[in-house]
Amino acid sequence: MKRADIGVAMYLLAAIVFFIVPIPSFLLDIMLAANISIALVILMNSLFVQEVLDMAFFPTLLLFTTIFRISLNVSSTRLILIDGDPGNVVRTFGQFVGGNDFVVGVIIFIVMILIQLIVINKGSERVSEVTARFTLDAMPGKQMAIDADLNTGSINDKQAKERRDKIQQESSFFGAMDGATKYVKGDATVGIIITFINLIGGVIMGVTRQGLDIMDALNQYGILTIGDGLVSQIPSLLISLATGILVTKASKEADFGHILIGQLFGIPRVLYIVGTVMIFLGIATPLDWRLFIPFGIAFLVAGRSVDGNLAVEAIEEEVDTAEEEAEEIRRPENVVSLLQVDPIELEFGYGIIPLADVNQGGDLLDRVVMIRRQIALELGAVVPIIRLRDNIQLNPNQYIIKIKGIQVTEGEILFDHYMAMNPGFVEEEISGIPTFEPSFHLPALWITESQRERAESLGYTVVDPPSIIATHLTEVIRAHIDELLSRQDVQSLIDNVKENNPTLIDELIPKLLGVGEIQKVLQNLLREGISIRDLLTIFETLADHAATTRDTDVLTEYARQSLKRAISSKYFPANETTSVVTLDPKLEQEIMNSVKQTEQGAYLTLDPEKTKAIMASVETEIAKLEDLGKNPIVITSPIVRMYFKKLTEDYFKDLIVISYNEVESNIELQSVGMVSLS
Repeated sequence: MKRADIGVAMYLLAAIVFFIVPIPSFLLDIMLAANISIALVILMNSLFVQEVLDMAFFPTLLLFTTIFRISLNVSSTRLILIDGDPGNVVRTFGQFVGGNDFVVGVIIFIVMILIQLIVINKGSERVSEVTARFTLDAMPGKQMAIDADLNTGSINDKQAKERRDKIQQESSFFGAMDGATKYVKGDATVGIIITFINLIGGVIMGVTRQGLDIMDALNQYGILTIGDGLVSQIPSLLISLATGILVTKASKEADFGHILIGQLFGIPRVLYIVGTVMIFLGIATPLDWRLFIPFGIAFLVAGRSVDGNLAVEAIEEEVDTAEEEAEEIRRPENVVSLLQVDPIELEFGYGIIPLADVNQGGDLLDRVVMIRRQIALELGAVVPIIRLRDNIQLNPNQYIIKIKGIQVTEGEILFDHYMAMNPGFVEEEISGIPTFEPSFHLPALWITESQRERAESLGYTVVDPPSIIATHLTEVIRAHIDELLSRQDVQSLIDNVKENNPTLIDELIPKLLGVGEIQKVLQNLLREGISIRDLLTIFETLADHAATTRDTDVLTEYARQSLKRAISSKYFPANETTSVVTLDPKLEQEIMNSVKQTEQGAYLTLDPEKTKAIMASVETEIAKLEDLGKNPIVITSPIVRMYFKKLTEDYFKDLIVISYNEVESNIELQSVGMVSLS
């Protein structure tokens, strides 16, 4: 055990022993002196500690000191009643502090009790209760602020975790302080009861055992009792004061003394007024001028001094600012910081700033948080931090989206307007400003707030500007999520799986595949919109087949087949026949005959004329599906799927290519056409 642990244990054990075992008066003197010194240490710590959480164990400390102090009360009571000699400390407090007069001692003791109970304890109890309540109520807002800072890149994940932990600690601390103040209040109450017990018991012992008359017994034992009460209540009062200081500190991180003096005597005008008033009272009233005039002069001199200091500080601050600006100009530019490229950026004109500013009621930051959550649930990938920044070079209502520093799309909104889109069945049209929805390029109208209710009643889909931007950003992230998945992200995903499946990961990595190869497989799946949330199934499939091939394209096909339940539920509704397009077996054979295998992988060597004919046939057949309002889905044999997808992805980005092995057996399909060369 550490020495500190032994010391704390001995402190508590001593309190328990003092309840049971009588101790000599000299040992009681030592313990009472130690109790006073500990109370002073606690008071000074609470006064000068810069942050309340630096004394996070204060509630526990209150309990320890309260028990120890009561145990000393019991020991001193035992000595007073047995032989009337509780030691030097108790006797001195009774004679010196109490004026060696029972009546004076009683009055001082009662005054201290009233100060502690009514003034300090009552106020501390109320402040603790209110602070605990407000701290708890403020937790959701603080958590959202941390998430917002994290999404804007102001802080990193480590700093966000530290802030969340700090919020949790503050909530626990003030909640504990709310209850701990009851210890101090109970301690003061017990002090009163013990004092009366000592007084009554002492008088009885003096009269019955020592043969004293009642007045002598009252005076002798009364002084000792008051001394015992004072020597107990003074440390109790100090700790009560420390409790009040700690719970009323408005500044969580500050030099308390410097801040207090600065706030009290920091305004020269106040000191001038107070000094003038004090001098006036000394001259114009019967008050002793020898007291009030010197005080007034002292305040005037202090005001003059503070005024001069403020002027010097202002000049120094101005000089420092000028020097910093000059140093900034002379300093060589740190180009390393300019090399950092943000994975995702949303830049917007100044007209969109209110949508991103929480103080103006904007909720764009909250929507960005929800985008990351939505993508994680939908695709199983962690979206990098999305950087939001304003750009005065853009039009006021314009925004652009960048992926790895390169602009990939843009959009424009009308502030205080809504976008109304006709889903296809609205008969009555409304007036508005024609535009296109930026995510899917559908025709739409900008309408005003007054038109919104009527547009919705007619059947229009009406969305507000933040929803438009959030939807556009979501679609862009979905389209580029594969290239946003870095090796470090993959390693994090692997570590998550390893926590519960260490055997699988040890078998797979690095014996069979490296992190880079797993990254390519996961990117292939994400590129076609396949969720990678079921990493356990994907990794087990890779472990099964990586021994025979390390071709990431082939391994991707195996992984897709193991995820056929998820693929089927995504593209083929249950209890419903799905219309699809198939491939001509002759075309499949033609594609396989054109595959060339190399060390770097396989590629197609189709004749350009044949490729052109295939694309024309694909366009014709998927038009049939689009006319039916269906998704463009092509079903192929497993061995052809990845080659046909590569062949068509540059021409038809939204084309869904699925193999027969990726379809559940209970799914009903209906072919409405066949892609062929003829």
